[in-house]
Amino acid sequence: MRDEHDYRGCPSIVRAAVATWKQTQNEVFVPLTHPPGEAQCDFGQAWVILAGQRHKAALFVLTLPYSNARFGCLFPRECSEAFLEGHVRAFAFLGGVPQAIRYDNSRLAVIDCLGGHRRRVSAGFLRLQGHFAFASQFCSVRRAQEKGHVENGVGYVRRNFLVPLPAADDWETLNTQLTTACQREWSRPAPRGGLRTAELLQQERRAFLPLPAEPFEASRREVVTINTLSLGRFDTNDYSVPTAYAHRTLSVSGTIDRVRFVWRGAVVAEHARCWDKHQVVLQPLHYLALLEQKPYAFDHARPLAGWTLPTPCGALRRRLEEADPAEGTRKYIRVLRLLESWPLSAVTEAVTAALQLGAIDPDAIRLIVEKAAEPPRPASFDLSDRPRLLAVSVPGVDLAAYRQLTSAPGGKNG
Repeated sequence: MRDEHDYRGCPSIVRAAVATWKQTQNEVFVPLTHPPGEAQCDFGQAWVILAGQRHKAALFVLTLPYSNARFGCLFPRECSEAFLEGHVRAFAFLGGVPQAIRYDNSRLAVIDCLGGHRRRVSAGFLRLQGHFAFASQFCSVRRAQEKGHVENGVGYVRRNFLVPLPAADDWETLNTQLTTACQREWSRPAPRGGLRTAELLQQERRAFLPLPAEPFEASRREVVTINTLSLGRFDTNDYSVPTAYAHRTLSVSGTIDRVRFVWRGAVVAEHARCWDKHQVVLQPLHYLALLEQKPYAFDHARPLAGWTLPTPCGALRRRLEEADPAEGTRKYIRVLRLLESWPLSAVTEAVTAALQLGAIDPDAIRLIVEKAAEPPRPASFDLSDRPRLLAVSVPGVDLAAYRQLTSAPGGKNG
């Protein structure tokens, strides 16, 4: 200012003028009232210890400004299926569905801002909203403070419920601990009215929408083409499907814990969800049909690497290959294909019985499995609890005519 504008005053005058100007630039907020039945929702981040390893988790929080009730849930990553699952768990925890929920403009719900408060929302959010029938409200762009209750609620949950860092072996245990902490807060007095949160929540539930009778599947749905290795990609990871579906287009549904591949309405493959990136998840049973056609690839098949089977299975393979070196491996694979329909324990028992009997043909082992699965036949009919049947008398059969026929000349005994 001195060099550019020939200012001759002292620095303290400038500092005072700047301080006064800053005061006039601070935003002023209007006190708001929150009617019962309205909620606010947001995601944050929190550190947890899972199976001994430190993880940065996505923290879903839904709050009720009227009663000051809060719900928090932890997920491996912030994604659409976690967003949907958080709502499902929050509604179950609160005992109903808020009439309206306020959000920021997260990509999980909003595809495009159309001006004002109009939004084009995602298909998953439309499905959620259509199922639970709540109204949505969105903050102005870059005005997250318009949902200040949940903004503060995320920090409150992190500071009060997740310190020290929660530790567990799985995500469900972590969320059970967090849900318990959220419910424990209901006994605290709410900031207004002198009532406890539990009492205000009881009042607020009268304004809730009822929970639908039909469950909602919190999933992300995509259409994928299965490649030549019988793998379909979902969320950067490749999952196997039965080789009969290679080169076909299937729909895939991913929840927070499962990934399912569907063909014409039927689930043809299901895997536990993998939250790492660029992994390959293989199911050995998906490749047995192909290996039956290509038995020489059996020992080098990647899907079977690390697949440990009970000892009787190994003994069966040796017996089959000794008896028929050309087709023994193929016959062994036919036995393993019984696992497509029967549990491993049942097939193992059948293999053990077949080895003891010396009947190691795949068809014989299949018959043993089917026989063992049949319900036991009753030793006798007990009609003690059916008095009407006890009263029925059936006359004996007269076999005299049959005896005459069999004893006559030219008969069976003639």
